Amino acid sequence: MELKADTQTPLSQVLAEKGRGSSTLTVPPEVTVAAAAEVLIRNQVGSVLVMDGGRLVGIFTERDILRRVVGERRDPATTKVADVMTRDLVVMRPTSSVVDAMKVMAAKRIRHVPVVDGGVVVGVLSQGDLSHWLVRNREGQIQDLVDFVTGRYPG
Repeated sequence: MELKADTQTPLSQVLAEKGRGSSTLTVPPEVTVAAAAEVLIRNQVGSVLVMDGGRLVGIFTERDILRRVVGERRDPATTKVADVMTRDLVVMRPTSSVVDAMKVMAAKRIRHVPVVDGGVVVGVLSQGDLSHWLVRNREGQIQDLVDFVTGRYPG
């Protein structure tokens, strides 16, 4: 009986499964905070990547809105994303494992991590994406074990 890998699975696999029906959302650095917030709300996500001419220059998150816009009493209608985005990016490679990403995210206290391959963004994963993937994977493992014990496992 072969069980699926879970925490050692490469991020490329998680992105491939997530990719069905999802896309990486981006905004340019000159867009206003209000416009970027509309993108977050409309797509029900917590972050967008900030891209300047195809180059990743930052990430803009709900936390940025709270701390750097609301907390500093900036006007979202006139403040540019470039002025409040997170510039010190933590990125992962597609070959990094799920557990590697979870450790980095916990250590750096971040909720979203761009996955970059050779300078090209291939996706973004959130803590929720990784948790969802692990839970779904564990459910499959549990069912495989139940099927094995009850004699219904194909093999």
